[in-house]
Amino acid sequence: MRILVKIGGAQLEETGPRSQLCQAIAAARKQGHEVIVVHGGGNQIRQLGKELGIEERYHDGLRVTDARTAEAVLMVLAGSVNRTLVAALQSAGVPSVGICGADGGTFAARALEKPGVDLGYVGQVDIVRPQLVRTLLEGDFVPVIATVAPGVHGYAAQPFFNINADHAAAPLCNAFQCDAMIFLTDVDGVRGKDGTVQHGLTPDDCDELVKTGVASGGMIPKLDAALLALRENPNALVKIAPAGQRDAVLAALRDDVGTTFCHSACAAHGS
Repeated sequence: MRILVKIGGAQLEETGPRSQLCQAIAAARKQGHEVIVVHGGGNQIRQLGKELGIEERYHDGLRVTDARTAEAVLMVLAGSVNRTLVAALQSAGVPSVGICGADGGTFAARALEKPGVDLGYVGQVDIVRPQLVRTLLEGDFVPVIATVAPGVHGYAAQPFFNINADHAAAPLCNAFQCDAMIFLTDVDGVRGKDGTVQHGLTPDDCDELVKTGVASGGMIPKLDAALLALRENPNALVKIAPAGQRDAVLAALRDDVGTTFCHSACAAHGS
């Protein structure tokens, strides 16, 4: 199985959780799975922004990205966060290569437009060229992808676009022909009104959870990202699952772990 694992920046800040995730990826590979990693790094960007005196502005959860902020995002995502994760994977015995959209022309971005607001260099995935990722997988490497990319026209003087990692994961999963899209997070899954983890949700179920206020705050963007992945990858397993265990990737393939998203009632998928 080819699995795209999206990892949030919060799981990568400290050595312990980062090492645990690397062990989980190593375990999945030992079972014969191919793994592609897409990562975020919001907290790390925030920290560098403070050090550089860059003011933070957000709109609907998206970081408004002027040219100076775009440079900081590139430094953090394609630099320190990506390279630290690659080094940790290597230490766990996982051959890995860190890339961003520019490497091999893997993906380019276009501006993400929102009515009434200028988001600056906030982008969305546009053109994807999967050749480099395929070559890395064939060579038994794990591609570790930072979601920053040049614009579709590739102007050298233009800053790279900052792409929300949750949103980038869906079209990348599709282009790389992955069998599963797993969002590893700091929660056990999506909880229903009775407080228990819901092991299967449809888009209608998600709408109901939001309308009734059962899903709120940070869970809403998680649901949006999972439903986008489901639309982009209708034949793939799409799941929100907990990151905090040594076999997190393999565990996420089980029916009793996390929340699976389906167009209709979820069937057993096995492991």
